[in-house]
Amino acid sequence: MEPLAAEVWVTDPDFEYVLLVKHRVRGWVPPGGKVEPGETPREAAERELLEETGVRADLLPVPAAVAVRSYRADWSPTLGLSYAAIVDREVPLGGEKGQPAAWFALDHEWESVFPEDRDRIRVYVRYLAAARAVGAG
Repeated sequence: MEPLAAEVWVTDPDFEYVLLVKHRVRGWVPPGGKVEPGETPREAAERELLEETGVRADLLPVPAAVAVRSYRADWSPTLGLSYAAIVDREVPLGGEKGQPAAWFALDHEWESVFPEDRDRIRVYVRYLAAARAVGAG
C-alpha cells in the first residue's frame, strides 16, 4: 500500500516511560515517518528513530501494531507499521532542530492529534513488561 509509514514505540527497561518527539503540527508522537523507495518499513523505522532522536536501537523482532490513518485531509490514507525498542533513559538524545525528543512517564497525558495512540502504546508496553516478567520467572 502506498503511502507507507513506520514509527518506533521506545520504552525504557523498567517499562515506565516512552520516548516521544514534538512534531510542529501533530504534538507529541513516536519517532517515525515515510518509508523511502528501496527501504523496508523496519529500515525506515530505524532511520527515523536515529534522525529524530539521535538514538540507535535494535527493534524488537515483531511489529507492535499497524494502523491506517490520514495525516492530512489532502493526503491519501497511510498504512503505518509501529515497531518497538527498549532503550536506557540515560542515552543522550539528539535529533532534528525544532523537533525535540523527550521521555514521558507512561501514565502521563501527552498532547497529540492521535490521542488513541496513548492507550495503544500503554497497552503494548504493559504487555512487554508482563512478558519480560514471565520470561524472568
